Amino acid sequence: MTKRFLRDAKINVVFDPVNLCIERTVKISKHHPNNIKMESSSKNDLDTGTLDQMANRMNDQVDKQMTDYMPTFYIGHHESARSQPVTDILLQQAQNAGYDMLTSPITTQHFQERVLALVKTHLLELSLDIHKKITKIPSIPIITPLTPADTSLSPEGSISQVIACSSSWIDLCSTDPLISNVSKQVLNIEISYASFCGIRHVLITGPKSLTIGSNSNNVLTEYSRAIQEALTISNFIQISIYIPMYFSEIYQSTPGDLALHARKQYTSGKLYKTNQNELYESWDIWNLIRSVCNYNSRLLVALEIPRKLPIGPLQLRWYAEPLRMLCFPASTFLINKGGHPVLSKSHQNLIAQYMRLKLFPWILLCDIGPLPELEETYSSPELTSSQNTPAHVLYLRHLQKNQPARTVIESFGSGYQDYLQAPLQPLADNLESITYEVFEKDPVKYDLYEKAIACALIDWSKESKPTSSKNGSVVIAVAGSGRGPLVTRALKASQFSGVSVQIWAVEKNPNAYVLLQRMNREKWGGVVNIVKSDMRAWKGPIIKDLNKIENDAKYITSNLHEISYGKVDILVSELLGSFADNELSPECLDGVQHVLVPEYGISIPSSYTAHLTPILAPRLHAEILQRSSVDDMAADIPYVVMLNAIDFLASHAPDYPRIQKAWEFEHPISHSTITASSARRNGGVSGGGGGIMSGGDGANDHNVRSAHLKFICKDRGVMHGIAGYFEAVLYDCGVDGKVELSTRPDTIEFKSKDMISWFPIYFPLKNPLYFPDDSELEVSIWRQTDDRKVWYEWLVEAFVMVGPENRLRLCMSDLSSSRKSGCLM
Repeated sequence: MTKRFLRDAKINVVFDPVNLCIERTVKISKHHPNNIKMESSSKNDLDTGTLDQMANRMNDQVDKQMTDYMPTFYIGHHESARSQPVTDILLQQAQNAGYDMLTSPITTQHFQERVLALVKTHLLELSLDIHKKITKIPSIPIITPLTPADTSLSPEGSISQVIACSSSWIDLCSTDPLISNVSKQVLNIEISYASFCGIRHVLITGPKSLTIGSNSNNVLTEYSRAIQEALTISNFIQISIYIPMYFSEIYQSTPGDLALHARKQYTSGKLYKTNQNELYESWDIWNLIRSVCNYNSRLLVALEIPRKLPIGPLQLRWYAEPLRMLCFPASTFLINKGGHPVLSKSHQNLIAQYMRLKLFPWILLCDIGPLPELEETYSSPELTSSQNTPAHVLYLRHLQKNQPARTVIESFGSGYQDYLQAPLQPLADNLESITYEVFEKDPVKYDLYEKAIACALIDWSKESKPTSSKNGSVVIAVAGSGRGPLVTRALKASQFSGVSVQIWAVEKNPNAYVLLQRMNREKWGGVVNIVKSDMRAWKGPIIKDLNKIENDAKYITSNLHEISYGKVDILVSELLGSFADNELSPECLDGVQHVLVPEYGISIPSSYTAHLTPILAPRLHAEILQRSSVDDMAADIPYVVMLNAIDFLASHAPDYPRIQKAWEFEHPISHSTITASSARRNGGVSGGGGGIMSGGDGANDHNVRSAHLKFICKDRGVMHGIAGYFEAVLYDCGVDGKVELSTRPDTIEFKSKDMISWFPIYFPLKNPLYFPDDSELEVSIWRQTDDRKVWYEWLVEAFVMVGPENRLRLCMSDLSSSRKSGCLM
């Protein structure tokens, strides 16, 4: 069953693809995420049309919601010792108090007492057997199924507003096999019953205490294994592990905990006291749990937010993890002068940051006090009265209304965060109009292109360079014109600079060619020369009696032997990909360079560089793991992705910046390089015995690149892949500076602020690479070619220093290669 969520629902619409039906339920909570608003839709609207039409209407409204996006705070109420059953009446109390959900224990105190009695009886039998010197050890007791007295949960219609809590008195980390086994039984029984009731979210307490002793090495793996087993019980329940941002105090057992009944021979090791200087220890534990569970997409984090926030890097680390809930104990709040609970400025900034996630987390208020009694608010069940709403909830609603606005990039990329897309194949495929339209929505990029062209024209005029046209106009060719945005900007640049131009628009896509002709007739006044051709095969501008025959296809076709071709003064292209060269910009521009006047021709862009950095990206890794089940090459593909829930692993260090340049391409390339490439392609003697890759003749070897980069990592982490960016110099205006593009997060603000045309590229690792504090990561990456396609190969090594001059290799990734999915030339 799938469900699409929108804000402030009047009707809850559930599409069930199994039963092929539309199900309607009356709204229970005005904030709850299980509700979807059908704007301008009456009951009859829902009753008419096919399922596909209904789904399309829902998707249209989801798209509108994404456009009008503002983070919604879904607030839950959690009582650690809640004893009363979560009934419809209690849920009504919660709704009237401004809450969207409640937590509920799955089992009752009666069940706890029954399990404790079972354990005590077993321990008594063991002691009697020892006293009687009986060597046969009785088997571990089996907990009998639940009875009505053991649980207050039932599969009622309002169950969607309930977050079920597993028993906190169990100890999955116990070194006593009896306690550990019984704890696992309890957990499995509770998960199974919660699944039966239709519960969608279960909250499980994280590891409580650890011991250093004979069995200490496996206590966390035992806990993780128990969670992994719980995930297999139900295919739809999401499990959130309640874990602190960092450990600040030692867990103290309370009466009724199973841990108090652990036998001494299994608890002889000394108590493990968490080191408060080890801020990443809590994250380390979470990383182990999710690794054992193989990055299961239904395993999430319920992060406890402390009163004193940790360092910024640790906050960013948790931002990259799959946060489902932010848990705020009463102790996290401050009390202002008016006696009201508030959060510090740093906590407010933390919430604003975490609400930038694609799936923003819910907020769980923990042990802040009981719910107001129903009779206090029953008179207005549909409205939440501020007089009866708890101060904590009122304050959070205030924060919700004052969330900072989204940036331009966030608005444009809404819905695409952490969404993996395969790079374009612009030479092999003809793009659809909608793809061009997405590119054209970026005014920043085209403003910079227009500025670069205008600057080049002004310099051309100042330096009195000869032109390649008979009438003195500067000849501009737009290679890969698409739907013509660069043509429009070139015309504007000519008007601004006062320099006359002759423009040629070259495009291989036959469908875009039709539109270009219409644009020339309706928008450009017929002044643009449209050519349908692969830019690499284009012979150049026609110069014989240009004014008469430039648009006369019949004349050109019948008099090919009389036509002569000229040169281009300025070559403009927008062939850059997310890693600059990943969409074959070097190969395309090399192929069309023969039309550029050799002495003083200008290429826009004139150069571009590829940059990279190691990142932690668990969501992306989990997605690739899922894809790998049906595609063996899923981990060998460089993806285009709007990186959001990630953490940059490298630290700022002298001589080793956080983001480093891998390589550079410049245009135009030297004449000697073009000559050597042509000789190899044609099988000439100077071509040698072939290229550096098997099956190639070496004609494209000059576009091979490689880099070996070192990154310093102060804090421990897990590397899931490499984030790639680019910078480009469109034109150097001399004293006026360079016109540049950048997608690097540390330079985009002052080079091309608010540019949205490119998302970063992501090179995944097949297996995550864990490294400790004060490590070094070395990334090796190659751009390879066999003259038919271009692909990348990458490898990562992790080292740790073991002396002033010596270091130890900790681990190394597999060599990844995108050869099978390389970009076709």
